[in-house]
Amino acid sequence: MRAAVISDVHGNAFALEAVLREVRRHSPDLIVNLGDQVEGSADPARALMLQAELAAAGTLEVRGNNEEKLWPGGRRSPLSMSYGAWLAANTDPALLARVAALPLTARSGDLLAFHGTPQSAWDSLLWEWDAGGYYRARDPRSLRAQVEPLNAAVVVCGHTHRPGVTRVGDTLVVNAGAVSDQVDGDPRARWTQLDRVNGHWAVTFHAVPYDIDAAVTWAATHTPFGDGEASILRTGTMDARGDGVWEGPPS
Repeated sequence: MRAAVISDVHGNAFALEAVLREVRRHSPDLIVNLGDQVEGSADPARALMLQAELAAAGTLEVRGNNEEKLWPGGRRSPLSMSYGAWLAANTDPALLARVAALPLTARSGDLLAFHGTPQSAWDSLLWEWDAGGYYRARDPRSLRAQVEPLNAAVVVCGHTHRPGVTRVGDTLVVNAGAVSDQVDGDPRARWTQLDRVNGHWAVTFHAVPYDIDAAVTWAATHTPFGDGEASILRTGTMDARGDGVWEGPPS
């Protein structure tokens, strides 16, 4: 069995299209979408539609923390509320309602998926946010306590925009890379491949070039959030959060 995992599209249709072209060449048996589908400004309506089409074809989906911003009262900062008003006026409300109603966790066989942790889309499994402004590794005893009760051969999560993998007992724990909004200085889009051979799971991380200039131009032309989007997409870092989409640690 082969699974393709996408996470943190953040409304970037240009990055998503490039990732999906490569994903389809690998012919996965299952596509997993770990959430944060639409919160961004590089043609989010098209990104939302593309992911709805994947869902109709059988994609396993969970909600991200940014889907919870679509809930009543889910937005906190003035900038985030400004973005929410723009998003509501420029995307299909039925598609927004669809992703807002996604489950926190989902399972396919011995694969368990969630955005952050099984208890919260806002937390992270492999790393914890430090008040100094960076992610640090979770205490391995705490990680084991989280993973052991899950009864899964492979656990996939997103949220941190940072690919990583470890093994906890007999469980492979995979943090998928983000389709958009990188944090490591490499602006390419990411997706994660999982292969189960003879009952054992293995992981491959992929980085995909895409037309960043086109994404930036779309945001600048069609939204009031172009400067923040340009900085994030061009640099491959989250140093700028000028469009009000991101609150707190990278999400």
